[in-house]
Amino acid sequence: MQNLSNAPRRTLLLTGASRGIGHATVIRFSSAGWRVLTCSRHPFPEECPWGAGPEDHIQVDLASHDDTRRAIADIRERLEGHALHALVNNAAISPKAPDGGRLGSIETDTDTWSHVFRVNFFAPIMMARGLLDELKAAKGSVVNVTSIAGSRVHPFAGAAYATSKAALAALTREMASDFGRFGIRVNAIAPGEIDTSILSPGTEKIVDSQIPLRRLGTPDEVAKIIYVLCSETSSYVNGAEIHINGGQHV
Repeated sequence: MQNLSNAPRRTLLLTGASRGIGHATVIRFSSAGWRVLTCSRHPFPEECPWGAGPEDHIQVDLASHDDTRRAIADIRERLEGHALHALVNNAAISPKAPDGGRLGSIETDTDTWSHVFRVNFFAPIMMARGLLDELKAAKGSVVNVTSIAGSRVHPFAGAAYATSKAALAALTREMASDFGRFGIRVNAIAPGEIDTSILSPGTEKIVDSQIPLRRLGTPDEVAKIIYVLCSETSSYVNGAEIHINGGQHV
């Protein structure tokens, strides 16, 4: 039997790490002994209990292609030639109307469409391509975080967000086909209504009328599935999109 104590430490790169699903994912992987490199728009919070965080945090504006490329170069330097075992593309934005309402396809201006797609769609493929050699070295796993809004019109998620997530689901299939030859698996998770700080008012109506389990999901329930997709448990799962929504999609 392999001596796991002598196995090299695995490394995860996670975008959108500062709250909700991202924060739960940091906790899940860190607790399992992984090194976690985090990316977000914000600097590393001083109150965060994870001691290695400041050295393993990259502040980046994923809406900027130039800054994303700069961050990729920074990440490669921090990896120091070591393998990258998992990339989780979790960062996403969903702009609202000035009154907080949903932005539909008629109201969304082209600059907003472009901004959303740069973060939600282009950043994931830029990260994966930019770190291809490091992922190949580990025969690693990529997990793209899509959404239930990518397959149905959602009462709160705007049109730009929803279409970017649908595009990311299609991209996941393309990446699974292209990256698979290198032993890299690419899958997606599609969360539904998860209990985070960014829930929209009225979500309770969805819970009562559309979710068979009659409750919200928790960030840790999502993080656990992400972890499985980055582990040997899912070694033959490639090109899948896993629904995490309590049955809301049925």
